[in-house]
Amino acid sequence: MAYLTPGDPSKRLNKVIAAILILVAVFAIRLIDLQIIQADSINAKSYEKRAVTRVIPALRGEILDVHGNVLAKTIFRYDINAAPSKVGPVSRKVSGQTVAIPVEQVAAEIAAILGMTVEDVTAKIIGTGEYSQIKKRANASEYRKILALNIPWLYYDPVAERVYPNGAVAGNILGFITRSGLMEGIEQQYNKCLAGIDGEESFEKGKDGIKIPSSVVTTKKAVPGKNVRLTIDADLQYFAQQVMASTVSYLRADWGTATVIEVKTGRILAAAEAPSVDPNDPGKLSADDRRARIFQAAFEPGSTLKTITAATVIDTGMGSPNMKVMAPYGMKIPNSNGYTVTDSHFHPLEQLTMTGVLAESSNTGIMNVGKVVDWKTRYSYFEKFGLGKRTSINFPGEGSGLLNSREVWSNDGVKRYVSMFGQGVSVTPIQSAMMYQAIGNGGVRLNPILVDGCEADVKNFKKAEIKPGTQVISKGTAAQTLSMLERVVESGAIGKYGAIPGYRVGAKTGTAQIRDENTGKYAGPYAISYFGVAPIENPQYVVAVTAFKSRTVGSSLGVAVPFKKIMQQVLRTYRVPPSTTKTSDLPLTW
Repeated sequence: MAYLTPGDPSKRLNKVIAAILILVAVFAIRLIDLQIIQADSINAKSYEKRAVTRVIPALRGEILDVHGNVLAKTIFRYDINAAPSKVGPVSRKVSGQTVAIPVEQVAAEIAAILGMTVEDVTAKIIGTGEYSQIKKRANASEYRKILALNIPWLYYDPVAERVYPNGAVAGNILGFITRSGLMEGIEQQYNKCLAGIDGEESFEKGKDGIKIPSSVVTTKKAVPGKNVRLTIDADLQYFAQQVMASTVSYLRADWGTATVIEVKTGRILAAAEAPSVDPNDPGKLSADDRRARIFQAAFEPGSTLKTITAATVIDTGMGSPNMKVMAPYGMKIPNSNGYTVTDSHFHPLEQLTMTGVLAESSNTGIMNVGKVVDWKTRYSYFEKFGLGKRTSINFPGEGSGLLNSREVWSNDGVKRYVSMFGQGVSVTPIQSAMMYQAIGNGGVRLNPILVDGCEADVKNFKKAEIKPGTQVISKGTAAQTLSMLERVVESGAIGKYGAIPGYRVGAKTGTAQIRDENTGKYAGPYAISYFGVAPIENPQYVVAVTAFKSRTVGSSLGVAVPFKKIMQQVLRTYRVPPSTTKTSDLPLTW
């Protein structure tokens, strides 16, 4: 019988083999765990270390005029950057052979595309850092050419830039976007429509830190913004802005506006202002001059509101265009401690018709007209004409003007009287234009329209729906009021300067003193206006022109000719045939 001794070699060998087998099994299990069970998790962690994710900016939608002309659009520019520590020869296929293009030649290619010197490019790409900007805001053509060179140590940052191809045309309406994200105007109001949704893309970096071209994966596609189409006619807008720029300069006024409305739809065809901001460089103007004053500024309208007082009296059946009116030079307001209202110039007692009161623009005359209707009724007509309430456009920062409460009117007899000729109330230019739109539209005040809609495809645009309006005066009252306005243009001392040969035009002038906020007193310079409708026999367009604080002309004569120029252009643009019907023959005196 044989016995194994403690030092038997075969026993030790078996133990070694067993230990090796156990070790192999452990490694095998661990390998299976790493390569199969944990493979996805490990790959993900590894990818996280290699992967870079960046935002793909969404292309912001365009803002168009009514004819589809682009007023605002977004273009991409590109920052061209290098990683100097990774710069080296670039491999390319030349005649089927892979060759290394030296750095010097690559620098020369970059310089030629970007319009730089080779020395400047070389200085930016040679070094040890991870970042060097070669050129900021390269255009799309330069970017595509650089990209085609397939240089692995270059990388690019797309930068969205908002541009306004027509400069200041409709600039105050369009608004702007600053790099800090500040927005105004349509850009702000329709931002959700225009903005789009940014996307994302990921790519892997090799161990040398350079992007692996074949690794780019778009994880989230960018969704471009939609387009907004305005009712503005860019050509008409440009013309009106030019007229207002020269007008404001001549009058040395603080600002001026000209609004063009399509009578039967309420569509705004032009909303011209001076000063006009260029959205490409809004910093050139003060914050006040960048405003859309047509919606945001309020002023006391003066005599242009006499039209509403006269229409109210006719609509209530308390008077007619031939109503006999006594118009003294001055008149004390009842129960006002002697508060006296005078006309703009001295004259003896006049015997005017209601029509003559408008043509002569008599303050005392219109008070004698308006007082036949109780103040509560007159107040309700002001409300129906849209005073004291912002329009349905709801433009950013839009004002409501000022119509004091009924309680204030109840306790203040002066306001009840002076409101008849446009003092003690204030309106925005758009409110003013829409009052005259209602008169031209058979007494129906519509909601003004500035935007047709928001669409991804410009082919889908249709004109915005015209919603039912408010019948503020009867159709008959509107027709009689238009006849009186025509006489203002035919026979008014200033009104006649807005006459257009071949067309029947009705209008009202306005020269309003401006209240000093510090003293509460009224004085010059004045807010001067000329609001008109044409053609009278079938009203199509309203043009409302205002200049605030005119310093060289102290009456609405300063805006009568600008009105005429703009209205002539409107009638010409839309090919309105000349009038063929007889003009108004309403008497002015009795």
